[in-house]
This record gives sequence, C-alpha cells and structure tokens, in this order.
Amino acid sequence: MGQQKKMEFLQKCHAGLQQPAPFSDEIEVDFSKPYVRVTMEEASRGTPCDRPVRVYADGIFDLFHCGHARALMQAKNLFPNTYLIVGVCSDELTHNFKGFTVMNENERYDAVQHCRYVDEVVRNAPWTLTPEFLAEHRIDFVAHDDIPYSSAGSDDVYKHIKEAGMFAPTQRTEGISTSDIITRIVRDYDVYARRNLQRGYTAKELNVSFINEKKYHLQERVDKVKKKVKDVEEKSKEFVQKVEEKSIDLIQKWEEKSREFIGSFLEMFGPEGALKHMLKEGKGRMLQAISPKQSPSSSPTRERSPSPSFRWPFSGKTSPPSSPANLSRHKAAAYDISEDEED
Repeated sequence: MGQQKKMEFLQKCHAGLQQPAPFSDEIEVDFSKPYVRVTMEEASRGTPCDRPVRVYADGIFDLFHCGHARALMQAKNLFPNTYLIVGVCSDELTHNFKGFTVMNENERYDAVQHCRYVDEVVRNAPWTLTPEFLAEHRIDFVAHDDIPYSSAGSDDVYKHIKEAGMFAPTQRTEGISTSDIITRIVRDYDVYARRNLQRGYTAKELNVSFINEKKYHLQERVDKVKKKVKDVEEKSKEFVQKVEEKSIDLIQKWEEKSREFIGSFLEMFGPEGALKHMLKEGKGRMLQAISPKQSPSSSPTRERSPSPSFRWPFSGKTSPPSSPANLSRHKAAAYDISEDEED
C-alpha cells in the first residue's frame, strides 16, 4: 500500500512538470482528515511521501522575472519533501496597497502557474495572512525574505507569522526587481518608444504626441545613417587590416625566396661554386686535348724517310734528290728563263 501511494505521488509530481500548476479553488480537499502542522525539526528531517511540508509564498509577481523564480525555487527546496503553494494578490488589493501594475491579475496568475517550482496557485490572495486562511490551506510554513515588509498600517505584515514559528526566510536576488525593470524603461523611454514605432505601433497606442512622433522618426533616420557610416568604417578597417596582413605575408615570402635565390646563386657562381669547378674541369680537358703527348725517352729513334723525288714538267725523268747547291742553280736558271720570256 505504501509503495502504491509513493508511485501516485511521483506520477503527480511528474504531471506537474508537464502542465501548469492548478488553482487552489479547482482542487478538492478532503477536510474530513484532521490536519496537524509539522514542526521545523520534523520538516527538516523529512516527511513521508504522502505528507509533504506545505509551504506558502505570496507576492504581486508583476513582470515575472528571475528574482521571482529564484525566490520560489528557494521556497521549494526549504525541506526534502515540499509542496509549494503560491498566493498572488488581485489588482484591487495591489493598486490600493502598493500601486499600479504593468500586468493585470490574470496575466500574473498565468505567469506564476507556469513556474516549474509551483505546485498550487491561490488567486486573490489576502494582503495579510489570517489564522483562518492558514488553516483553510493547511499551511505549515510561510516563505519570504527576512526584510520587514511594512504595509497596511503595519511595520511588518509577517510579524505574527514569525512569532508563531512558521516563518522560513529566503534570500532576495540583488540587482533585479519589478521596480528596477520599470526604472530602466522610464529612463530609456525615447529608445523604447522609437523601437515600438518602428515595429508598427501607432503614436496613439504609445500615447506619443505628433511632434514627438516626427522627432522619433527623424532620430531613427539619423541613427540609420550613423550605423551605415560606422559599418563602412569597420569594413574599411577590416580591409586595411587584411591588406596589411597580406603585405606582411608577401614580404615574408619574398624574403624567404630571396634567401633561397641568393643561396642558389652563390652555390653556382660563388668563389667555390659549381661553375668554378666546371670551368676548372673544362680547362683541364681542353689543355689535355690540345697539348701533344710526350713520347717516352726509351722509345727507339725512327729513320727519316727519303725526300720524294722531284719531277720536271713535261719530262719523264725524275731528278735525283737535290742538294742545296743544285737547288740554287735551279732557281737561277728559272729566273733567267722568266726574264727572256719577258723580253
């Protein structure tokens, strides 16, 4: 039986993550069973699955933001087994005791319903918690930040809850609140007015005068021109930067190629380069080819062959080898013959 109840409780919790939290006036409560509050010690130690600690947190929850969600998360995690009930005050109470809201009560109810930490939502929650309200909703503890909340003629509306030992403090999230968000909008009113005019809202819907409407449109055009100029400047900077980077790359590549070229040139034409060795080898081969080979000293001497015999023209006789004296006589005779022919 205990295991079945545990499964039903887990199924209920799982369903709560898939659907919005129900309203309290839509839940049937069995009042025939007596309700006994748990103590802080019992709640901290952990309660049975079918008897969760019922924690109540209330608020306005206008412009529901992360500060609200964090406060409800803390309330949900106060005890190991917590059932979180959240009360949302109506427009009438809020406008009377705190001020005008941006969102109406139905929008605020719906926003709280869709927070994952909430198990139940109380609509039209009271401004001050009465014993009858606490008994009706079977509340064990009330969660809120510990800062005294002065309102409705009281220095702290949670004073009697604290005195009864039912108060469980949570921490506020600094830097975010509904008032902070409204302050941002009011401070930058012109920006948001221009934004909504640009998105199609009319000046009447924004409660903007004719003059201000024209002023906002003019400012919008000026901002567009400024944006274009800024874009051109940024693109020009990017282009110059790219050119500088490419120039640096080209210079580096040129230096590398120059070193390679100089190294190759020196290897070919340097003092000890390949060309010098090639010229030396070529010169040696040329000298070797031009100069005659020296005959060895031990080679035998050759006999000089006899001079070829001289043959006179138109003569069948071959003259003997001429001696130097005969050659002189022949020359003189040839000279006399040539003179006679001239005469």
